[in-house]
Amino acid sequence: MTLVRFVRLLVTTLALGALSACETAPSAPPADASAPSSTTSNTRDSASYSKDYRIGSGDTLAINVWRNDDLSVSVPVRPDGKISVPLAGDVEVGDRTPKEVSAAITEKLAKYIREPFVTVIVTGLESGEFRNRVRVTGAVQRPVSLPYRPGMTVLDLVLEAGGVNEFASPGRASLYRKDGSSHTIRLDRILKRGELATNYDLRPGDIVTVPQSAF
Repeated sequence: MTLVRFVRLLVTTLALGALSACETAPSAPPADASAPSSTTSNTRDSASYSKDYRIGSGDTLAINVWRNDDLSVSVPVRPDGKISVPLAGDVEVGDRTPKEVSAAITEKLAKYIREPFVTVIVTGLESGEFRNRVRVTGAVQRPVSLPYRPGMTVLDLVLEAGGVNEFASPGRASLYRKDGSSHTIRLDRILKRGELATNYDLRPGDIVTVPQSAF
């Protein structure tokens, strides 16, 4: 092989290598894009957002369809628990998590576009304002409805209500939960003896009722 042919072959090889290095693979959705955001624009203490948050009427959802800006919208949840999404139409979102809503929209859009990639973020937590509250009623100084905060107990709630009134029967107080269960609270023992066996940790939606005495 002559020196000239060798130089030409070397130049050609280097040029092909550079061309190959410049080629890029098609971009893909971010690896973590399917995970709902753990923060929202709503900073109310009464509704801390998480991926397990159950969507309700009045909430606002940001729907993002990757590489389809025309289908990406921010919509409020209607009183019937549905939202409207371009192409997908009406989607039932009430009492669903953002992940479940994402899957439902993806299924609907798959009829029209190839491999849709949908993320759902809750940007307004209006329903949580009431669903995430705890309440105490009955024979207390002032019945109250308060934003739920992790770590709250029955005693915390009763103290926020100013304690029981003179007509109360604290030994017959009850705790009612959204799942239909109820628990007897020996509020008399909690207040007078410091016995905390029935000083239950509260959950969002709990209601504590203190009945009046029979006489």
